[in-house]
Amino acid sequence: MSGSTTITATDNRQSILIVVGSVFLLSVSDAIIKATSAETSMWQLYVIRSVLASGILMALVVHLRGATNLWPLSPLWVVIRSLLLSLMWIAFYGALPFISLTVAALAIYTTPLFIALFSALSLKENVTTRKWLAICLGFVGVVITLAPSTEDFNTYALLPVLAAILYALAVVVTKGKCADEDPVLLALAMNVALLIIGVVGSLVVLQTGPHFPVDDGLRFLIGGWSAMGQGDWWIMIVLAVLMVVVSIGLAKAYQVGETSVIGAFDYTYLIFAIAWGALLFNEMLNGRTATGLVLILLSGFIVLKKPAGER
Repeated sequence: MSGSTTITATDNRQSILIVVGSVFLLSVSDAIIKATSAETSMWQLYVIRSVLASGILMALVVHLRGATNLWPLSPLWVVIRSLLLSLMWIAFYGALPFISLTVAALAIYTTPLFIALFSALSLKENVTTRKWLAICLGFVGVVITLAPSTEDFNTYALLPVLAAILYALAVVVTKGKCADEDPVLLALAMNVALLIIGVVGSLVVLQTGPHFPVDDGLRFLIGGWSAMGQGDWWIMIVLAVLMVVVSIGLAKAYQVGETSVIGAFDYTYLIFAIAWGALLFNEMLNGRTATGLVLILLSGFIVLKKPAGER
């Protein structure tokens, strides 16, 4: 299908199921990475996970397309999409050691606002006044959560917002320029990009150190590679499998469904992330965060509930 193909209700329902399942698995992956960030470095994670994920994806691509049909239809746009997503992961994961998973999840969910904006500008999608008001309501919820005017504001919380912008741009590229690409091939390209960035990051750290700072957060960002035991390898395998499923699922969902509607269902990540934050990291909602969450979820429900007569 192309970016201009009429999107049916069935398309949206299929994409909604895919995106909800994908963001649940993504929340599991993010919780694992936050829990293990003190023992490894981000660049080591990228290299090992991407090698494993790329191997799985390459096998899938060869099985589904054949060994001679590995080239994408639009190589330039596939590369741009992969770079946007790779930078998005760097921004988001770079913040996890310094802020709670709950705040990181709420911050990145400025994404639907940017998706709607970029979709309206580049894809000419019909984003109604009601949708804009709902998305802006969600944005207010995120601002309340981040509390930029309070003393406890953490500048690292801005990194997930940057990740949201990059993710929204990648979504628009997926819908407008990569709609006919094989989702498995898109996932492979993204993981290859992550692998390359991980290798470059590891080499930079190696040439400048490597550093082993006492601070666990900085250790994750600029620390050298650490020795891995059997348990660590199993964690990497699990993360690689999750990355394969999530990257294929999200690519497929945004290829098929309406970006603003699918973006709204991306909000379910918040529920999953908050649950993991409470269960694994003892992150309890305070009044400000709870208020922000309510506004964000309310905005999602407003977007999803279409008035009679609206297509």
